[in-house]
Amino acid sequence: MRYRDQPTIEVTQRVRCDVPTAWKYVTDIALSERCSAELQSIEWLDDADHVEVGARFRGRNQHDAFGNWETVCEVVEVDDQRRWVWNVIGPDGVGATWGFEVEPASDGVLIRQWGRMGPGPSGLTVGIAAQPDKEARIVSRRLSEWQQNMQANLDWIRSQVEG
Repeated sequence: MRYRDQPTIEVTQRVRCDVPTAWKYVTDIALSERCSAELQSIEWLDDADHVEVGARFRGRNQHDAFGNWETVCEVVEVDDQRRWVWNVIGPDGVGATWGFEVEPASDGVLIRQWGRMGPGPSGLTVGIAAQPDKEARIVSRRLSEWQQNMQANLDWIRSQVEG
């Protein structure tokens, strides 16, 4: 597994609610702040206050291996009540792309969150450059952390909606 291949991870959760309810939760940028082991705080930028193409927000993060850092993200796609996507913007381009999707199901909805590394550098690329022989392990471990945080997000939504 190589960073340059832009590896992607996703988590899907079935939730017993309607699409508008699910959409309300997945478009709340504070969701990950409540659930993530990494995201410490998040705020809208430039007078934005909701998910729309061009809206930007800043996240403050903490990780034992990476320390503290901030990211600026920009919403790049919105298909109302279905999908929204944002890029993590670094000094050398997009360091990651994330998204939420909501799909109607017979007994509620399927909520999907996914994340894709790259194509630009991120904090992970420093570790890979320092230990190129361990790239696959570094990428795999990071994807596992992403997966755990995404699952926490979707489990929290389910707990709020289903009690």
